[in-house]
Amino acid sequence: MAQYTPMIQQYLAIKQEVPDAFLFFRLGDFYEMFFQDALDASRELEITLTGREGGAEERIPMCGVPYHSAETYIARLVEKGYKVAICEQVEDPAQAKGVVRREIVRIVTPGTVMENKSLPESANNYIASIAGGEGDYGLAACDLSTGEMHVTRFEGSRELLLDELNVYRPSEMLGDRSLLESLKEAQAAAGRPPVLTDWTVRDDVRMLRHFGPSECEGLPETCLQAVSQLLAYLAETQKRALAHIRKLQRYGTDQFMTMDPFTRRNLELVETVRERSRKGSLLWLLDRTVTAMGGRRLKRWIEKPLMSRARIEERLEAVDCLYNQFIVRSELRRQLKGIYDLERLVARIAYGSANARDLAALRSSLAQVPAIRETCAASGSAALAALAGEMDDCAEVRGWIEEAIVDDPPVSIRDGGMIRPGHHDHLDRLRDASISGKQWIAALEKEERERTGIRSLKVGYNKVFGYYIEVTKANVASLPEGRYERKQTLANAERYITPELKEKEQLILEAEEKMTDLEYELFLQLRDRVAGQIPRLQSLADQLAVIDALQSLADVSASRRYCRPEINTDGNLAISGGRHPVVEAVLPDGSFIANETSLGGGDGRMMLITGPNMAGKSTYMRQVAMICLMAQIGCFVPAEKARIPLIDRIFTRIGAADDLIGGQSTFMVEMMDIQVMTARATERSLVIIDELGRGTSTEEGMAIAQAVIEHLHDHVGCKTLVSTHFHELAHLEESLPQLRNFCMAVKESGQQVTFLRKLIPGAASTSYGIYCARIAGLPDSIIRRAYELLNGFEARGEMRKSRTEAAAAVVQLDLFGEREEAEPPKVRTAERKDRYGEAAGRVPAPEPAADRDVLMRVSRRLREADLINMTPLQAMNLLHELKQSLQNQ
Repeated sequence: MAQYTPMIQQYLAIKQEVPDAFLFFRLGDFYEMFFQDALDASRELEITLTGREGGAEERIPMCGVPYHSAETYIARLVEKGYKVAICEQVEDPAQAKGVVRREIVRIVTPGTVMENKSLPESANNYIASIAGGEGDYGLAACDLSTGEMHVTRFEGSRELLLDELNVYRPSEMLGDRSLLESLKEAQAAAGRPPVLTDWTVRDDVRMLRHFGPSECEGLPETCLQAVSQLLAYLAETQKRALAHIRKLQRYGTDQFMTMDPFTRRNLELVETVRERSRKGSLLWLLDRTVTAMGGRRLKRWIEKPLMSRARIEERLEAVDCLYNQFIVRSELRRQLKGIYDLERLVARIAYGSANARDLAALRSSLAQVPAIRETCAASGSAALAALAGEMDDCAEVRGWIEEAIVDDPPVSIRDGGMIRPGHHDHLDRLRDASISGKQWIAALEKEERERTGIRSLKVGYNKVFGYYIEVTKANVASLPEGRYERKQTLANAERYITPELKEKEQLILEAEEKMTDLEYELFLQLRDRVAGQIPRLQSLADQLAVIDALQSLADVSASRRYCRPEINTDGNLAISGGRHPVVEAVLPDGSFIANETSLGGGDGRMMLITGPNMAGKSTYMRQVAMICLMAQIGCFVPAEKARIPLIDRIFTRIGAADDLIGGQSTFMVEMMDIQVMTARATERSLVIIDELGRGTSTEEGMAIAQAVIEHLHDHVGCKTLVSTHFHELAHLEESLPQLRNFCMAVKESGQQVTFLRKLIPGAASTSYGIYCARIAGLPDSIIRRAYELLNGFEARGEMRKSRTEAAAAVVQLDLFGEREEAEPPKVRTAERKDRYGEAAGRVPAPEPAADRDVLMRVSRRLREADLINMTPLQAMNLLHELKQSLQNQ
């Protein structure tokens, strides 16, 4: 390093502390970057790359950004996943001996952003810390901008950890590199891969000192490690106290409904699948919050529905009260509009980055609290009254700010103008001296004009030259000699000073400098004083966020005519007049067709839904899941009446897509989703599968579909909605007592088909796929040919079915013998004069209760054998073999 100048040596020494970050090195009014940082930054930020001589023979690459606009450039780098280390001068240049001392004052990473412009207003920005392995994981997730830190433990499957990470969607994850890499692919599949930071440094002493022994007591070892390494990382990067992170919010995963990333995506809870846009999601529909913190709280509720009936009923009670009181609801919304983002305001105050406008915003927010508390207390809601009773309006904090800060303070805290007159005696005296000095300047300008007769003469000021007398060059000759001293020459004017002006300038500037320094000192004292009330302010912010989220649910429920759900513990799900909330919202009023749902009790817990494409099967199944989820977040639901059990998990398999990067086909992706459902669903779960078994041959697809349905029915016992085009599966209603057939109603009139969007009992007979193709605009030649082929396929299928039935009848005849009182079975062999028709016509019908299983096994075996393609001898041998097998059983 000796080959470089002292300043470059200093840069390189500091850069060694942060090899994985851009180093913003403060030089005067710029942050400069050198060497590889300069090359990379010029490319990423699209700024000019220059160079400078550093004492070595080569020219050092260099680029920089103005310090006053650095926040924008930092945000762009962080958004791309980079880290930025901010290096400031920590020594007065006038007192420095040699190179000014510099230090890194903060490292900005994707998970530690604090600036409002870089943060989504209604969403959290989490950094997650993961510890453990081999079935025992600890997770700590922190939003530095609000001060909240959540911690939980996962025992058993790693998939539970992945599901929870999908809730937080952290922008940065800490932990052991190998563990993080194993989670990276799943996070990328969820649509937002985080930045991975290899960090396992623990500081348990800091953790205990920061939170206190009582907060950490009882935490499992993996959770302690996750919290400790996260706090150590925040301390290392932020270089300051983190007083706003004061509480560990512990929870168990069984406190909330669990959903995997694909279920959240398929149900479009917070963003749509296609555009990844908020518009069109459930959050878009339900979010009528008026504060940023209320919006974040509502989003968290949607992502983590409750499993506690008592907590759900508490929310429903508050929503019900506001639902039925339009005036109270409107008044509450009006009052909440005056509330700023208290969570982030308080965090910036504790962080030491709040300015006078932030304190003014806090003052304005606190002024609304007494009215909000009074409205909630008088609302008639027990839940809202309880919130009002606990609410601390922090009146003295508001008084401190009102006394000290002017009504409209400036952005900068270094230039004065923040402190209210009358707040501090010495500041007032300095301010009077400054004002009187400026009045003297104004009087001087008038006096000099009269003395010289130059009407355009003026007295001005700038930071470089101070005060001056400016005279145009045309009037310079009119100035008296010996009185004016030239200070600056301009193109069209000359600037002068006089002994009197120079003396007064010193007095004015000294007063203003002292005044600015004193204002800054007074502001810091006030900010620190307010920071001492962080726990009270955070508690207030939490209560206001809850109130805002509740009024939002009430406002949507009232305007959309939703009903209060009844939460039950008997496990039965019954929805009368159910509607899909988002689809209904985007359709014209009254055009959405409501449907009924009954799962559990005597109606069965499984629904097999058949019917044509575009008839509404997928929408119907989604709406059942959405109604259950809305009920468990404490919202009214789009139905006439709803009885909802507590659902512990929702699984959805809706839509299909190849995983090209993972090398897996559409069918393989579907099978992997089905595997998760069958392995993790419980009898309290809701499983939704759209078009089960597609993606492979008809026979294999139908076989897999039936096997999955039977497994869910016999071994899991969950509530299940399955849609399929395999109409042959309708026979499962006869063998599975908890399964019922339903279909989407269709009206045919000539060549016209109308999808009625109504769910009715029974099985559909066709899928109308070719009709949908015609609607989509396929050429008429394709449509005609498709119908021709379909007729041929159906004829062949009827022949196959006829021969199978006839063969079954032959075996049945031999097995059961003659029964004179029985009616002959209805088979089509007489019409087609099948080779087995005569035998089939003579056979009596078996007793249904005793012989149904035997006949089903016969029919299934004959279908699998492809009887229609056998020779007569092969067919007779098969029948004989089947007869012997059944008799042996």
